[in-house]
Parts: sequence; C-alpha cells; structure tokens
Amino acid sequence: MSNLSSEGLQRCFVLHRRPYSESSLILDVFSEEYGRMTLMAKGARSKRSNLKGALQPFTPLLLKWSGKGSMKTLRQAEPISLGLPLTGINLYSAMYVNELIGRILMAEVPMPALFHDYLHALTELAHNENPEPALRRFELALLSAMGYGVDFLHCAGTGEPVDPEMTYRYREQKGFIASVRRDNLTFLGNELIAISERRFVTKDQLKAAKRFTRIALKPYLGGKPLKSREFFIQTPRARSNGK
Repeated sequence: MSNLSSEGLQRCFVLHRRPYSESSLILDVFSEEYGRMTLMAKGARSKRSNLKGALQPFTPLLLKWSGKGSMKTLRQAEPISLGLPLTGINLYSAMYVNELIGRILMAEVPMPALFHDYLHALTELAHNENPEPALRRFELALLSAMGYGVDFLHCAGTGEPVDPEMTYRYREQKGFIASVRRDNLTFLGNELIAISERRFVTKDQLKAAKRFTRIALKPYLGGKPLKSREFFIQTPRARSNGK
C-alpha cells in the first residue's frame, strides 16, 4: 500500500451512492487506510463521465480525493477489477454488510484489518451459495473491531473453560455463565467455541452465532431498522436464510 499512498490512490469500495445536483454523486466509501469516508464525485452522473459505471458498490477501486471538511472531493477513480459477481440472496447479504459498516463505523477511523475482513466476506458471498457463514464471520469481525470484547471460551462465573456439552447464559458486560436455564440468551459450549473460532460445522452453531450477533449488534444499531433487511422479508428463500 505504501506505493499507492505516495500517489494518493487508496484501495476502496463504495458502500452507498446517492444523486446530488443534476450531474454529481455523493459516495459513502470504505477505504483501507482511512476507514469510512464521504466523497463528492462532481460530474459523475453526466453523460460524458467515464466514472459512472465504475463507482458502484462491490467493485474494487483505487480512489484519490482532496479537501479538509467532512466531505472530500473525488479527484481520480480507477477500477482495480470488475465488480464481484453477486446476485439474489448473496447480493442482498452484501448490501446488508455495507449497511452495517455505514451505520456502525465512525467516519475517518482507520480500520485496515476490518477492510480485509470485508473483502474476504464479499469474496465468500460471491463464491458460496449459502451466505450465512460469511455474514456471521463478518459480524463477529465487526464487533471485534469495535472493541466488543467477550470471552467465549471461559465461564464468566468460575473462570473454567467452557464444556462443549454444557449450557451457558449470556450476561451483558459480564460474558457467559453456566446455567440450566434455557432461553434466547442460552448457548451450548460447542456453539460458543464455534463462535470464538468463527468456524461453523453445524446448522445449530450457525443459528447460535446469528442469535448472538443480533444481541450484540443491537446497541450499535439503535432502534432504526436496517433497510437491507426489508429485501429479505420480501424474498421467499431469504425468510429461511440470510440475516
């Protein structure tokens, strides 16, 4: 990346784009070195612009910008490659990932490790039929990047390693405590180990990971519903899959 930085070009993805004035675009982008940014792409919607097709979500880009305010001005854009081949449920899943980043990350906070997790998630979504594992892995990476530290591998009450066959109840701010109670906050030890490793072997482990990320992401998202979830509600297959 150092050679790109010296030229002012940054590896980025467009998270969201919206029209501005008659010929411009406002872009929310995720940059490898600068985190989430807002850029004004002047003239990007005009007929003569060669940027119009490139400034799309899920297309790896090299971008250069200038300016000091909260909205920078796009100066140069080059697609690194074609957009990732995302369709159907996996496209909606990728839109959900973009919305999570847009809603949760603070502006201009560098998150280079999360950028690589994002790239990995998009690649997984483009090449696997089931979006679930990629979504869960990214949600957990996002929580980790936000400093959400929870020990999945030890009972918060005793400090003992979790037993794969025992049940543990999640207590906010504390962690997982051995419990015989069964409810939405209860997880089997093998599910906690799978969540910790971000490696899911069974459907139950994936379901448990989804339950946990819903609980953990809620404070970051507040009460405003995610727009991308509406696509899932409208898509028959998504009702039994997805987010």
